[in-house]
Amino acid sequence: MSGDEAASFEALFARHHPPLQRYLARLTGDPDLAADAAQEAFVRLLQRRLPDDGVRPWLFRVATNLVRDAARRKQTRHRLSFRGRAQLSLGDPPDSPDAVVEAVAARGMVREALEALSPKERTALLMREEGFKHREIAEALGTTTSSVGTLLARAIDKAAGRLGPPREED
Repeated sequence: MSGDEAASFEALFARHHPPLQRYLARLTGDPDLAADAAQEAFVRLLQRRLPDDGVRPWLFRVATNLVRDAARRKQTRHRLSFRGRAQLSLGDPPDSPDAVVEAVAARGMVREALEALSPKERTALLMREEGFKHREIAEALGTTTSSVGTLLARAIDKAAGRLGPPREED
């Protein structure tokens, strides 16, 4: 790899690695598995020549497939399991113990709502959360752009149905 290619790869890594690893951590609930899959996706990227606008969807598709393959090897063929895995810290811990309990319960509810989605729906929803355009999601999922909106709407409706109406404060 020449110096220019190395610099270009470093720039791609700096731009795409943080959102890829964050997406994978949300998808799997396992930061270690997320880090491994992100790293393997970038190793595979070294072996390919892709146009700049094709790198992001390709990385997310490959990393998603790596995670799914790992899940299959662990006998979880139909759904990725979030249970029994380390809690993800998505921000500073709340100050009060009550807030900590509520946050843990809320994360559990969201995890359960995500588990209720099909793998395709879950992937689309999490990719949208990472700022992907419908075209990019369609490319990563191997579907059409026109079906992404329907897929996302169905995923949001299912997740919202599992989460229920918002609670009113006392």
